Amino acid sequence: MTLQCWLASSDQRIYPRIPAAATTTLALDLLRGERGSFQVAGRTGDCAAGWRVECEPPAGLDVRLRRVGYVPFPRWNTATPDDDREGFDHIPGLVPDPLFDETQVAAGAHETNAVWVSVRARPDATPGTVTLPLRVTVERIEGQPEDAPAQTIDLTATVTFRAASLPARRDFPITNWFYADAIADWYGVDPWSEEFWRLARPYLRDITAHGVNVTYIPLFTPPLDGVKRPTQLVGVARDGDTYQFEWSNVERWLQEAREAGFDTFEWSHIFSQWGAVYAIRVYEGHGETETLLWDPETPAMGETYRAFLGQFLPEFERFLRSHNLMDKSLFHLSDEPHGMEQLENYRAARQLLRELAPWYTVMDALSEVEFAREGVTDMAVPKTSSVPDFLSEGFDVWAYYCCWPRGPYINRLFDTPLSKIRMTGFTLYKTGVRGFLHWAVNYWYESQTRTLIDPFKEADGRRWPNWPYGDPFVVYPGADGPLDSLRWEALAESYQDYAMLQAAGVDRNDPLLAPIIDFGDFPRDPAWQHETRRALRDRIERD
Repeated sequence: MTLQCWLASSDQRIYPRIPAAATTTLALDLLRGERGSFQVAGRTGDCAAGWRVECEPPAGLDVRLRRVGYVPFPRWNTATPDDDREGFDHIPGLVPDPLFDETQVAAGAHETNAVWVSVRARPDATPGTVTLPLRVTVERIEGQPEDAPAQTIDLTATVTFRAASLPARRDFPITNWFYADAIADWYGVDPWSEEFWRLARPYLRDITAHGVNVTYIPLFTPPLDGVKRPTQLVGVARDGDTYQFEWSNVERWLQEAREAGFDTFEWSHIFSQWGAVYAIRVYEGHGETETLLWDPETPAMGETYRAFLGQFLPEFERFLRSHNLMDKSLFHLSDEPHGMEQLENYRAARQLLRELAPWYTVMDALSEVEFAREGVTDMAVPKTSSVPDFLSEGFDVWAYYCCWPRGPYINRLFDTPLSKIRMTGFTLYKTGVRGFLHWAVNYWYESQTRTLIDPFKEADGRRWPNWPYGDPFVVYPGADGPLDSLRWEALAESYQDYAMLQAAGVDRNDPLLAPIIDFGDFPRDPAWQHETRRALRDRIERD
C-alpha cells in the first residue's frame, strides 16, 4: 500500500518512524465555544508520496488544518526518568513540533507525517452530533506516471456540540513573556517602527488566542538573560540632573495589546536580574544609538539610580492613573533572586521602593520561602516544585516553570509528553495558585547573547543541559507572523480546562480532583483527563 492513513488524538506526538494504526474514526465532545484537536496521520510504504488533507466543515464548527513539521532533537533533556519522557523509541532524532499553515505533505519512503486538525464549536452551534469528513488525496507517488490518477482515502470524525457554552476564564492571570527584540532582529526591522508593529501584531493576537491574558511591557529593555538589543518604550532625555520622559510608544503598546485581547499589564523589572545588584540599563531616547545614561555596573542603591527613580516613579504613577491602569498592572523588582546575599540586596531595593513609591507592589519569580517570610515581595512566584513550601506556610503565590523542575514535574519541553503538558490547567486549579508565569514565548537567541539562532534547528539556546530543548520558545517565526507548536496548542487547551473547572463550580477538594496532589504528582493516563472533562461538561450542562 502506498499510504496508510489513520486518525490520532492530540495526546501523542506522531514521530517519523511511528507505525501505522487502523483508526479511521474519532469522536470529540465539546461545549459551545470550546476548542479541541486531533491528527490525521499517514505513513508511506516503500516509495515516496505526496499527500494532502481536505475537509468540508459542517455548520457550527470552525476547522483549521496545519502540517506538523519536524525539528532536530539531538539528545535527551537531563534529569528525567525514562518513564516520564515521550518518544523514547525515536530520540535522538526528529521531534514533531512546529505547525505550518499548509495541508500538503511531501513524504519519503517508510515515513510518517501528520496534519493537525484544530476545531472549535461556535458559540451559536446547534446542539447535537455532526460528522466531519476528511479526505486524504495521494497526489504523487514515486515511480508512477505524471498523469496517474490521484488516490483518495476517506476518514471520519464526529463532533458532539453540548447545549452549554464555555465561559471565559476568570480571575486567573497567565503571562508568557514576549520578546520585542527577537521580532526586530529576526525580521530586520527597527523597534517601534510601523513595520515592527505590523509584524508584532499577529504575535500578540496569537498569544491571547492561546489563553494568555497578561502582556509583559518593556518600559525599559528587560533586564533578563544578558545584554539585549535596546527595546525601550519610554523615551528618556537628560539635562544635567533632570530627566524627562516621553510615553507615546508605551501608549502604542497598550493600544495594540488591548486590541489583541490583553486585559492585564505587566511592567518590566526595574532592577538587575538575580538579586538587584545593579541599576538597569537605561538608554538615551529609546536606545537608538545605544547610549547609556550610566555605567552598566552602577549600584542599584547608588545615588545615581536613586535620583533617576525618584523622578521616574512619580511620572510612572501619573501615567498609570491617567490611563486607569493601577488595578490592572503587575510590577517586578528583580527576576529570580536567590541566596542570602541576594536577599539582602532585594530587601534594600524593596525598601527604596517603599520610600519612593509606596504604591509599587512587587511580584517576582523566586523560590525561597524566606523572601515571603520577610515580606519583601507582595506575591511570590515560585517554581512549581517549591509551591508547596509557600502554601504550607499560608502564602498566596503564583507558579512558574522554566528550565526546571524536570523529572516528574510538569513542563513543556520537547520530551514532555503532550498529555503531561495538558495537565497544566488542572494542576494550577487544584493547587490554588493565583496565576502562572513562563519566561519565553519567542526567545530565539543563543543564551544571554544577542546572537540569533535558527529555532527550526536549535531549541536549547546553545546551553544544553542547563537549558533543555523546548524551553526558550513555543512559537516559531513565520513569514509574517508566528507558527504555533504542538506544545503551545496543548497549553492553550489546558488553560481551557481551568475555565471549565471554574464554569462547573468545582471545589478544589472535590473528589473529582483527588488524584492530583501537586505539580509532580498527578494522573499520567490521558484517559483520566478525557473522563474528567466529560464529567465537567456534564456538570456545566446540568447547571
